[in-house]
Amino acid sequence: MRTGYTFIGFYHYRKRGNILANQKELDQFLASVERRAYRMAEIATGSADDALDIVQDAMYKLVQKYAIKSPAEWGPLFQTILQSRIMDYHRRNTVRNKYMAWLGRKDEENMVDPLETVADEKAVNPESEVDQVTCMQVLERAVRDLPPRQQQAFMLRALEGLDVAQTASVMKCSQGSVKTHYFRAISVLRERLGDYKI
Repeated sequence: MRTGYTFIGFYHYRKRGNILANQKELDQFLASVERRAYRMAEIATGSADDALDIVQDAMYKLVQKYAIKSPAEWGPLFQTILQSRIMDYHRRNTVRNKYMAWLGRKDEENMVDPLETVADEKAVNPESEVDQVTCMQVLERAVRDLPPRQQQAFMLRALEGLDVAQTASVMKCSQGSVKTHYFRAISVLRERLGDYKI
């Protein structure tokens, strides 16, 4: 799966006429984060197309605004941009849904998770494969149903491995808020997942 980071290869990294030396590093960074970023956006939006748009937009914004920063700064900057785009998506959808409800229309999109249609070539035991897929579907649904801030805190802490301070920086809130959102997310997920062992 390519989210389109390669388009950045055509983008000229310039500042005051000088081509930046870190073009290759930036391409490698974007290639290294694209899959996780896409999964985070897809879980957050429930839409493969919207997730792709969000990730591409976040990558473009990173290149446009922060290509001159040091490679150590790209990770937190990219996560901040990505989470901001996800929150913008939720805000737009809230307004759109209210407008559609006011007009008496319903959103009739039937979303299909593309990962459900992909066969795993490494599967050894079909029963364990089914169990694993079922567990992941249950987890994804549970994470998708979390409120946006809890969802952010969970994905940044559990999936991206950011610490509390980094997560607070990305979410633009206090460390106490991060701890609260993360604790609530974990509590809800434990309750909803019940007997599933993930």
